[in-house]
Amino acid sequence: MNKIFEPSDSILLNEIMRHRRDVRGNRFSDKKIPNDVIEQLLDAALLAPSVGYSQPWQFVVIEEESIKQKVYDSFCEQTEHAVNLFSDQKKQQYKKLKLEGIKEAPVNIAVFYQPSQSPVLGQTSMTEMGRFSVVCAIQNMWLMARALNVGIGWVSIVDPQKVKAAVNAPQDSELVGYLCVGYVNEFLDEPELKKMAWNKQKDKQDVVFKNKF
Repeated sequence: MNKIFEPSDSILLNEIMRHRRDVRGNRFSDKKIPNDVIEQLLDAALLAPSVGYSQPWQFVVIEEESIKQKVYDSFCEQTEHAVNLFSDQKKQQYKKLKLEGIKEAPVNIAVFYQPSQSPVLGQTSMTEMGRFSVVCAIQNMWLMARALNVGIGWVSIVDPQKVKAAVNAPQDSELVGYLCVGYVNEFLDEPELKKMAWNKQKDKQDVVFKNKF
């Protein structure tokens, strides 16, 4: 079937993208997420494009508190190191941020890249395309979550090896994303880091070029 979309569909998609947010731990509510909602997020991930139709993703849905605690401990260790990499002003801002919701979110999802043992069409020159495919799956989940009024926060301040150990991941699996998933008390009208002026939004004309830089 050759599906044709209406202009109203593109407007709705634009709204979902505009209102997607990276959710922090202080935004999650304690409302339980139904299993069918988690399944919708995973189904959306599986619709993502992948290089050579390789589908190189793996998802671990985490509800066990002991596993969350191990990941949270890694976050705390990495945060102590990371804060010292910034200038004094940024350091003070950093300390005020709630950068994760590992224990607050009812569900965590660890997303892994599983490399192929044989050549993959489209990945022979740019080996990182497999990882990019996994990122596409995460973006699909993020947009579907927002359409379902569910929040997702992507936590990157963790030791990938400790996360792998916590979920007993295969040795060759590579952590790409650690997601905190749950209903929220509110979705901010603008990204939190933009509101606090951590960085300013880039202008379109500064990042889009025609033919050459």
